[in-house]
Amino acid sequence: MKTSHRRSLRKLVATSAAVTAASVLLAACGGSDTAGSSSEPSGSPDAVKAALEKGGTITYWSWTPSAEAQVKAFQTEYPNVKVNYVNAGTGNDHYTKLQNVIKAGSGAPDVAQIEYQALPQFALPGSLVDLRQYGFDSFQSAYTASTWTAVHAGEGLFGLPQDSGPMALFYNKEVFDKYSIAVPKTWDEYVAAGKKLHAADPKKYITNDAGDAGFTTSMIWQAGGKPFKTDGKNVTINLADDGTKKWTGVWDQLVTGGLVSSIPGWTDEWFKGLADGSIATLPIGAWMPGVLESSVKGGLGKWRVAPMPTYDGQPATAENGGSTQSVLEQSANPALAAGFVQWLNHDGGVKPFLASGGFPSTVADLKDPAFVDKPSAYFGGQQINQVLTGAASTVVKDWSYLPFQLYANSIYGDTVGKAYQAKSALDPGLKAWQDALVSYGNQQGFQTNG
Repeated sequence: MKTSHRRSLRKLVATSAAVTAASVLLAACGGSDTAGSSSEPSGSPDAVKAALEKGGTITYWSWTPSAEAQVKAFQTEYPNVKVNYVNAGTGNDHYTKLQNVIKAGSGAPDVAQIEYQALPQFALPGSLVDLRQYGFDSFQSAYTASTWTAVHAGEGLFGLPQDSGPMALFYNKEVFDKYSIAVPKTWDEYVAAGKKLHAADPKKYITNDAGDAGFTTSMIWQAGGKPFKTDGKNVTINLADDGTKKWTGVWDQLVTGGLVSSIPGWTDEWFKGLADGSIATLPIGAWMPGVLESSVKGGLGKWRVAPMPTYDGQPATAENGGSTQSVLEQSANPALAAGFVQWLNHDGGVKPFLASGGFPSTVADLKDPAFVDKPSAYFGGQQINQVLTGAASTVVKDWSYLPFQLYANSIYGDTVGKAYQAKSALDPGLKAWQDALVSYGNQQGFQTNG
């Protein structure tokens, strides 16, 4: 989903939700050495088909703007099924409510929307249904490799990808032209562009970054870093691996040199900076066009999209954002709930999702000329999806999040965030973040090393 709703979700996740989620996670993991698997499969593809034909009632929690249209279209196609749609909120509200009903053992929805970064925290303790039992593993070829990986935890499959957020470089062409700045293809060129721009006009910055955990992990991902590894209860954290060092080697130059704006994202001041050109670029997910179009009217015709700068000039990017729908173990009718998930993200639900501005994870839609070649008036007529769909095929492989990523993100500001405030090197802050996460993981019962 390309709206500020998704981004507010990423920004609003609070410690209380994360702590609750992690404590439930460890309580559930404590009785088993096999993380990521649920009970023995009891379903089948035929069970899904039969459940859809028979009908029934299910409850669906989601925040996506397309949810109501999707539910309406689904019930038109399957009139015997009643879907009770509930917007339980975003961020802290959504995840806290979901964890509370899981902990209580009752009251959970049949289907819930969950971000990729949060999925392990719900899947590993067995709170979600493993959809392999319904034959959903046969859908692999329909999705991009990065999003297919994102809906797995351990060996289990806990959703079908809804959307994706391959990163690209959004830049203000008007600003670049005024100061004769070439679109950077490498990060060294990006730093040089930042220096040139700020020297020409100290009120302008190449980008903004006040310290954001989701951005940091995506940038480490793009650099080839693999700081988080989980094998059952064994967790390894290394925020000083080669990829992380590669990224900080670039980003330190911008932070310590005062070349990035300290304006936090998703604030009124941020939107103003995007409109007036004082923030000249955004390395961000492919859902961003909708945000610019709806919230940065003053940028009409000024912005363009280019591939992400890389370290060696070879195409490489990462995901930034994205979510799935999962079936809760509490569901009284998991086969019907699974059928709804299949319809949402594999069958008829994809079309209304794209109509609401979603960026697809489905290979067929990423190759559809009607989508790929569509010009954008906001971006000066540029066929931006040619760049964005190209990015989807260059996402660096084998990334994974922590099984307590929500908690990790919630303490980022207290560790790495201090480096941004002091305009100092990021590595000490990353070390502090790592130390805090290792300590937390061990306190919760994980065998955590760093």
